[in-house]
Amino acid sequence: MMNKRYKKVAVGGTFDKFHDGHKKLLSTAFELGNQIEIGVTSDAFGGLKGDIDSCKKRMDNLKLFFGDRSNFNVVPLDDPFGTTIFDEDFDAIVVSKETEPTAEKINEIRLSKGMKPIDIVVVSFVLAEDGNPISSTRIRRGEINKNGLLINNTEK
Repeated sequence: MMNKRYKKVAVGGTFDKFHDGHKKLLSTAFELGNQIEIGVTSDAFGGLKGDIDSCKKRMDNLKLFFGDRSNFNVVPLDDPFGTTIFDEDFDAIVVSKETEPTAEKINEIRLSKGMKPIDIVVVSFVLAEDGNPISSTRIRRGEINKNGLLINNTEK
């Protein structure tokens, strides 16, 4: 893990079916940053992924999970970039390998506006017991649980 400490770190996602992969992503952000902004895809934007919980419910779940901390803010995301392309205070963004291209695009936009680029911290996927990444999609399909354990098809 990196030893660098950042003043303000961005992290974003849908955060539906809050699972161990989300916990690793967010824990990394908290390890690296003094202030964390967690962007949660809005109902309109997140709804592109299918049948997911409402933005309010997903935001409330995050606030509950991190309720013992005071150094974070949870905001809705209406696009892939959020406030990272307007707020010069961000030093870093924590992403998964899947969303790294979005972080690179954020830096392109920041540079085009004369803003400094932010460091991109890529967190590896948390694997389920079958060796494939844990994902909300797989949980919704009933393949695995939130900890990555396979769900026995005969139990469905």
